[in-house]
Amino acid sequence: MRIAAIALAALSLAAVIRPAEVPSKTQAKSAPRWKDTELKKAIEERFARSAIAADKFKVEVNEGVARITGKTDVIQHKGVATRLAKSMGAKAVRNEIEVSQAARQKAAAQLAGGAKARSAQK
Repeated sequence: MRIAAIALAALSLAAVIRPAEVPSKTQAKSAPRWKDTELKKAIEERFARSAIAADKFKVEVNEGVARITGKTDVIQHKGVATRLAKSMGAKAVRNEIEVSQAARQKAAAQLAGGAKARSAQK
């Protein structure tokens, strides 16, 4: 009898107390939705506050998709531009930034130098 009373109390509590709402796997975690003009301005302002400001990349936004164009002498700035645009709410990014030949050569030399250093340590 005592067990039945405890079970009944547990069931009635379970009916009253609802579990915390957990987002389903299909619900995407997304940045706030902006109008294209607002998103463009937000991305440009974010670029201006970062190390890539000197590159003066151009930004266009159409239906939430950012298109970034321009040239850079720092190979990492291309990836930074994509990440910053996405962090501001772009659904996708078309990164058309051109990396200079000098930057490509510098990156290749650094990779080759690192590979040589790792093989010498073995």
